[in-house]
Amino acid sequence: MEMAKSLILCAVLALCLALTAAWNPGTATFYGGADGSGTMGGACGYDNLYNAGYGVLNAALSQTLFNDGASCGQCYAITCDTSRPGGQNCKPGNSITVSATNLCPANYLLPNGGWCGPGRPHFDMSQPAWEHIGIYQAGVIPVQYQQVKCSRSGGVRFGLAGSRYFLLVNIQNLGGSGSVGAAWVKGDKTGWIQMSRNWGANWQALADLSGQGLSFAVTSTGGQYIQFLNVVPGWWQFGQTFSNNYQNFAY
Repeated sequence: MEMAKSLILCAVLALCLALTAAWNPGTATFYGGADGSGTMGGACGYDNLYNAGYGVLNAALSQTLFNDGASCGQCYAITCDTSRPGGQNCKPGNSITVSATNLCPANYLLPNGGWCGPGRPHFDMSQPAWEHIGIYQAGVIPVQYQQVKCSRSGGVRFGLAGSRYFLLVNIQNLGGSGSVGAAWVKGDKTGWIQMSRNWGANWQALADLSGQGLSFAVTSTGGQYIQFLNVVPGWWQFGQTFSNNYQNFAY
């Protein structure tokens, strides 16, 4: 028991150290309109960001930060950097925490792929998030950012899509590190089936699980493992989302 407590403490300390790292330089723009409605959907597959637990304080990440979807759901504290060129467009002393919900793709019609080109840490923020830290007319500002712990309301959510022999699960609303490192699914008549990332926050299993109640197991990128037992009833249909409303990640 003491060994288990020590291992848990080490994992928590490791996450705390990782999420309190030094601030990093980057840049930020904004999109999606004054109400943020244009940021709904995106390359993480969350669709309606309010229903998925993320709301309007979100950002699309450049390729460097998006990491082929592995960063979906992570949280970043961002502040405008008054010490760099463009800093006159900052709102000094303000910071905002955003959730990663989309990819900002490179634009190869521009030199080096534009702001979201390879090697550039860039946030294309929702306009409501941007206006916490930058002046609207600026268009682009220098920022400092760091990954931080996510605070979510309610439990982890599982959105179901696919076809009879192909289950696609969008895993949403993770607290703690915010993102999924590994996932498994179990039907009433099966053992645990390891899933693989398909795209964004969508994880797939090549199995016919129709008519079976479903359980999930998830390991966060922070290293916490949780089983969500019997979270989906046997009458589920594609297009539905389920949660037990209370289980979520601390790291």
